[in-house]
Amino acid sequence: MRRRTREGDGDLLGGTLDMLVLRTLERGPMHGFGIALSIEARSGDKLLVEQGSLYPALYRLEDRGWIVSEWGRSETNRRARYYRLTAMGRRQLVAETARWTTLVDAVARVMRPADDEV
Repeated sequence: MRRRTREGDGDLLGGTLDMLVLRTLERGPMHGFGIALSIEARSGDKLLVEQGSLYPALYRLEDRGWIVSEWGRSETNRRARYYRLTAMGRRQLVAETARWTTLVDAVARVMRPADDEV
């Protein structure tokens, strides 16, 4: 996954894509392209999820039992693999969200101006 910038693209923190996929699937079953579009749209077009990152993440999450997949038909009546969150995936999402919140808080503390230090 990359973030879109004017200067170029850069990778985001490792593990973030897994968390974003889990959060996206919390809304309901979705095919891979739909997951990528949803993350892009919900990020205000700041995050670009490329196939080369998304599908390995989906396979990894499925291997861990956090998501399951089955074949279905897309909105355009094409055959597509749909992914959905499992109970284990929901528990993992809670854990990942807590870790993310802790990380964001820690980075925000470091980024505060020096005169804000206690």
